[in-house]
Amino acid sequence: MMSLRASLAPALRRAAATATKNPSATSSSSHINSHYIARHLSASSAGANLNKPLAEVDPDISRLIEQEKARQRSSLVLIASENFTSRAVLDALGSVLSINTPRDIPVELLCQKRALETFHLSDDEWGVNVQSLSGSPANFQVYTALLETHDRILSLDLPHGGHLSHGFQTPTKKISAVSRYFESMPYRLNEETGQIDYDEMERSALLFRPKLIVAGASAYSRLIDYERIREIADKVNAYVLADMAHISGLVAAEVIPSCFPWADVVTTTTHKSLRGPRGAMIFYRKGQRGKINFAVFPGLQGGPHNHTIGALSVALKQANTAEFVEYQKQVLKNCARLSTELQRMDYDIVSGGTDNHLVLVNVKSSRGIDGARVERVLELACIASNKNTVPGDTSALNPGGIRMGTPALTSRGFNEDDFAQVAEFFDRAVSIAVKLKGTEQGKKIKGFRQMCAVGPSVDPELVQLRKEVSEFASSFPTVGFNEDEMEYEGEYNVDFVA
Repeated sequence: MMSLRASLAPALRRAAATATKNPSATSSSSHINSHYIARHLSASSAGANLNKPLAEVDPDISRLIEQEKARQRSSLVLIASENFTSRAVLDALGSVLSINTPRDIPVELLCQKRALETFHLSDDEWGVNVQSLSGSPANFQVYTALLETHDRILSLDLPHGGHLSHGFQTPTKKISAVSRYFESMPYRLNEETGQIDYDEMERSALLFRPKLIVAGASAYSRLIDYERIREIADKVNAYVLADMAHISGLVAAEVIPSCFPWADVVTTTTHKSLRGPRGAMIFYRKGQRGKINFAVFPGLQGGPHNHTIGALSVALKQANTAEFVEYQKQVLKNCARLSTELQRMDYDIVSGGTDNHLVLVNVKSSRGIDGARVERVLELACIASNKNTVPGDTSALNPGGIRMGTPALTSRGFNEDDFAQVAEFFDRAVSIAVKLKGTEQGKKIKGFRQMCAVGPSVDPELVQLRKEVSEFASSFPTVGFNEDEMEYEGEYNVDFVA
């Protein structure tokens, strides 16, 4: 109320002065000032409503956000493509930069500068577009920039660790929109070693004559031989697109080899190991600047999301530090320990181990169960993972694998010994899934899910595992928000639902 009085004070003083100096004008001036005051009151009231906090304006969304904080605190996030981001990044993301103005150009220029610095690139050779909204659009923008409709793309097959945005299709259906506009052909892993078969890739390239080869994956735990892919591409005069979405944080920290010396274009998301907001970047050789930028805008997008670009700039500044390098080293150590512990428990790890941030567990060959059932039990035990295809799978809906990664929990301060405990939790969850599947009701996935639903049929071992996981996870610090600011101090209880 005091601010409203202060804003009205000048009008009131003018009205008083007019009445004192010219009484005859009092009537008309009073009418004018009354109109002004009424209009100002209305505007001030509207402004006050727009400046109220979220909890007051929309308690429903505020409550859901608080519940999400509780979930993040009391669960183990093992999804390899997820991470937490800093409070500073979230502050920029929720700032007035969401209102686009010409003055936001310096924000974008700073982000571009930091992107090149973070990945140790010279602006004489490389440029970067930071406007792409996410990874799949970024890849599609590259295709439309460099290729003509129905040009050919060679990329890692989805069941062998590739990504949908690389042109996945089945023998009967084009799944990705990329495969609708371009002709895609997969290269695959050697199913005995679980690693990319570069000799077979070369034979396929010489026959298929692709215009572009994608060097990237979403579920591949080994280092990619970019130099070999460059050699293959040169034999067929093809572009090399390196999609480093999963590993960009590791590349920035220089704890794994860089793809930049061998690629024509590099894409990455920004929220995975890079630990930024959800967005994407396209790095390009200077000769491709016009094509790439036009493909982004006006080709496929409108105005830039400057709040995301500003938040990304903050994340890039944080990534260009010694602390970030140590974080990425710990990501690798933790993943190696997780892989070792799982192998000690006789789990089949695709490719036999890991060189990066993720492990792909073949639960079908290890325990005779599918990834969908294991994913469900893990979810109910407060462990977030995702089912994933493994070499030899014929169904993406009922795959034989579970993909897990270490970036998110490493951000919360987990070390190698902590991941040994995570492996033990995982093994208990798989055992519960195997037990439930072995019952008459659990033979079908619908019946299996019903057995996990609320009621007397809920397995007591699952309830106990959930309790232990929640207590363990809650003992680690949160990222992006302070625990003392949370509405829910303990575990947020989500019912066991079918």
